[in-house]
Amino acid sequence: MSAPNSTSELPGGRPVPLSASDPSQPYGSNDKAGLWGWSGGQPTAELRRGLRLLLALGLGCGLDTTEIIPLRGPDVRVLKDGSCVLAVRGNRSRLIVCSRPYERTLAEASRHAETGYLFRPSSFARGPNTVTDLVYRAAPDPRVPRLVMGRCRATWLVERMNVPIPLPVLLAAAGLDSLHALSRLLPYLKGTGAERAHTTLREMP
Repeated sequence: MSAPNSTSELPGGRPVPLSASDPSQPYGSNDKAGLWGWSGGQPTAELRRGLRLLLALGLGCGLDTTEIIPLRGPDVRVLKDGSCVLAVRGNRSRLIVCSRPYERTLAEASRHAETGYLFRPSSFARGPNTVTDLVYRAAPDPRVPRLVMGRCRATWLVERMNVPIPLPVLLAAAGLDSLHALSRLLPYLKGTGAERAHTTLREMP
């Protein structure tokens, strides 16, 4: 999926002005590939491991910063088929199935953490800076967009809204109790041609 531009359209065809700095703007496929390469090119093992885990948790599981901080190694369960199920803690506790491209990263992080914290297991001070400090210490690359966990979560949501999957399933996986939080993402959904829309609507029971 390519990132929307200033003339992106809603499914109905109306142009919607979008800002490149919008924290709700999903990453495009090239952005995601660039972030993955950037994370793997960092100078220390701590940065490489931590940044790739953030991508796995954001792009692969749809978590936000506050949900990442309290996670522990045992919260990740690797099933026989290789899939990873993550138990999210806190007020929005739930189970999330990690998307396939990030399963290995999540499983390796769980083994590394053992019973300790999943993200930055050697850091005992847990707060918002636990995530932002690592990101700010990373060596920047002007060719790659900045890693923002809000954009990772928006990417995860939009990709699943575009599939689409049943809304109750999406809301449960995202830890949401209403559709209100999804309204800000409507401008980023893929449009549908008139012919396909006609056919789809006609074939509905």
